[in-house]
Parts: sequence; structure tokens; C-alpha cells
Amino acid sequence: MDRADVIAFYDRHPINEEQILALARQRRPHGASLTAEDLFDFDQDHYGGLQAVEALARRAHLAPGARVVDLCAGLAGPARFLATRIGCRVVAVELNAHRAAGAARLGRLVRLAPLVRIVRADVTRLPLATGSADAAISQEGLLHIGDKAAVLAEARRVLRPGGRIAFTDWVAHPRLAEGERDRLQRWMAATSLVTLDGYRALLGRAGFGAVDAEDLTDDWRAILRKRLEMYRGLREQTVTRLGEARYEDYQRLHAFFVGLVEAGKLGGGRFSASR
Repeated sequence: MDRADVIAFYDRHPINEEQILALARQRRPHGASLTAEDLFDFDQDHYGGLQAVEALARRAHLAPGARVVDLCAGLAGPARFLATRIGCRVVAVELNAHRAAGAARLGRLVRLAPLVRIVRADVTRLPLATGSADAAISQEGLLHIGDKAAVLAEARRVLRPGGRIAFTDWVAHPRLAEGERDRLQRWMAATSLVTLDGYRALLGRAGFGAVDAEDLTDDWRAILRKRLEMYRGLREQTVTRLGEARYEDYQRLHAFFVGLVEAGKLGGGRFSASR
């Protein structure tokens, strides 16, 4: 699994810039300008919606004016939320060119470009100055990164002393078989999955202290069921954009994914620590 596979996975992802805009505009009077608030029901491409972003903000100790780095930011929905609701200044780092460009366009559209800066880069080599951030966050992005130690080391480097990291990610439970790991890697670019304890150890080795890890598996199980129904509801748009075969492939992938969580083989975790 290399970077090209991860990029290709998100090029085909059913949640995209065009869909977000189409859904948001359905709720606005014809010709009315969109705001960041109009996007929030549609641009949070992670588990748990706005409440999940708020939970990370609390664990990262975010306050107005905080300088935040969002790792694997995707279309930057959480970054726009943090800028709008809290007043943070966010650097959203995303590798996929289409998603980075889409994030930048959405930010300009809702007039948040001064507060949300999009940087297309590899999170294992951040083009940011040492000690330039108060906090680093990420939501379900690090499963695509093989060298998690490098990401965490870079996050620590760009944080000021006392800065915080807070992120969520998929985690492996003991019964996850190698064949199932292989399928997750092939189908959804899950380059590497570690356990809750594995992340605790990685954060400690990166030099972070006050490490906290929460098991979110039960919460995500219910969210995943709803997501499966949501993707089924996007059939028409997805088939139009990607074709019938790709839509059916994605449905099989998500059903497999949900099955692993239901069986207690795969789950979620929320992590926080201090520099």
C-alpha cells in the first residue's frame, strides 16, 4: 500500500465537494450566499459529527486565537467548524490534491480563508515551523499512514511546549484476522491499524506525556449503522458520478466494515496528550 492507493481511495469517496454544496444549497433561498454553518450538516467526513469535533477541541484545550494543525484534514469541515465556533486559526494539511483544492474553495466560498489555510503536504513531513502550533488534531486519518511514529514526531515538533494533540482513529481489536486486515488495506487504504495500547505506546515513544486513550467502539457501532443507510441514500448521486459498479463496490466495502465492528474485531479510539 502506497500513497497513490490512499489518494485514489479519496478520489472515489462518495462524500465530496460537489455533494456538500448541492445539499447545502437546497436549504438556502435561491441566490443566497452560503455560510460555514450551512455546510456543517454535510462537510464533517468523520464519525460523530460536530459533537466529535467539540470533544477533540475540549481535549486539545482550544480557545479563541489558538493555532491549530489539522492532520489529514480532507475537505476541512472540522477546521471550518473550529474557526467559526471557537475562533481558532487552523492550518489544514491534506495530501489528496482534489480534496485540498476543494477544501480551499469551500473556505473561500464561506469567507473563512483568513482563518483556515489549506496546505497540501505529507503529514510525516510537515512544512511548518517548530513550535508554531498550540494544538494538533486529526479525525480518522492516521489509519492511512504506515509510519505513525513519524506523524506523531512531526506533530510534537510543530507544537509549542505544553501544546496538545487530540485525535481519533480506527483501532484493531485482538480478534481482527490477518485476512481481514488485508481486505481493509486493499478496499479502504487502511495502511496500518494499531490497538489502543499500541497508540498509547506510540505517543509515549514520541515524547508526549499525560496520554489518555478512550475506547469509542460502542459509540461508533451505532454511527456506522446510520452511515451505511446514508450511503445507500446517496445511490443516485454516486452512480451518476462514479458508475454502478463503483457504487456496489462501496456498499460491499461498508457492509464488510460494519460487520467487523459489530463482531468486535474493529473499533475506534480517541487519544489526547501533552507535549
